Parts: sequence; structure tokens; C-alpha cells
Amino acid sequence: MIALSRVTWREWLGLGAGLLALVTLFLPWTVLSADNPEVQAALSSLPGGDVSRSAWNSTFFAWFPPLLLLLTGLAVAAFGRVPSARTGGLPHLWLVASAVALVSFVLGWVLIDWQFGGEERALLAESGVSVAAGLGRWLAALAVAASLVAAILDLRAARTELRKPHKPQRPR
Repeated sequence: MIALSRVTWREWLGLGAGLLALVTLFLPWTVLSADNPEVQAALSSLPGGDVSRSAWNSTFFAWFPPLLLLLTGLAVAAFGRVPSARTGGLPHLWLVASAVALVSFVLGWVLIDWQFGGEERALLAESGVSVAAGLGRWLAALAVAASLVAAILDLRAARTELRKPHKPQRPR
């Protein structure tokens, strides 16, 4: 059984980042917009799914980082106070998972318009339609940053814990 009172604030932050990342999967990740009023009116007349996409309707780099953060946050909250897990490398695993999520997230942002085919991208560019990040992508950036910072702080705390002198147990 997990003793919730023993979970540190860093582990709570990791779990919170994972849960926030889960919520972002269902928010708009990609939004189409245009400066031209006629094109914007045409975009407004389209179905919502054509103008705004969630992470599920985007690329692998949209849904993978939030799911990785969620699984990592759950593992950290569940096993973060287990001594064998902490000495076995759980803080390191958390840091690596957060770094992988960050790299995947940045790739997803750089390749934001690749969720559209080549012809669609050319048509959007010619029409003056821009592909922008939606609320979900911005909140996911916050979740990735929070998890990464918490992982770094937890790794530092784990190193401090390992360096503390331990009292020898008395023989019985």
C-alpha cells in the first residue's frame, strides 16, 4: 500500500505533471488560423476537427510525450519512497524519461505541420493559413518542464540521501 503521507512534494509534482499531460491529450494541440478575413471566415465554416486537432489526431510526437509523462508520474508516485527503487535508479529513470519526453515534444513542435500531407501543406501555405500550437500543446510544455525540474531535484535529493551516513544496526 502506498503511504500518501510519505510521498514527497517532488513526487507529487511528477504525478501532477503526468496528470496535466493526460488532460492535454484531449485539448486542441494544433489550430489553423489566417490573417486574411475571408480565409478566416472559410476556416470558421469548417468542422471543428478540421481546424483544431487534439494530440490523438496529430503525430506520434504529439501523444507520446504526455503518455510517457503520465506513466512516469504514476511510477514515481507509487514507488518513489521504496528504498530499493530509489537506490535501484528510479530517480535516474525519471530524469531519462523526462528528457525523452522533452526531446519528443520539441520534435513534435518543430514538425507541427507534418501532420498534414505535402499537398495540404502547400495549399495551406499558399492560402496564408498558419498552423499554430493550441492550448493543449502549451499546457503540455508546462507539464514537460515541471516533470524535468522535479526529476532533477529528486535526483539531487537521492544523491544526498545516499551520501548520508547510516547508523549501523545493533546486533540482536
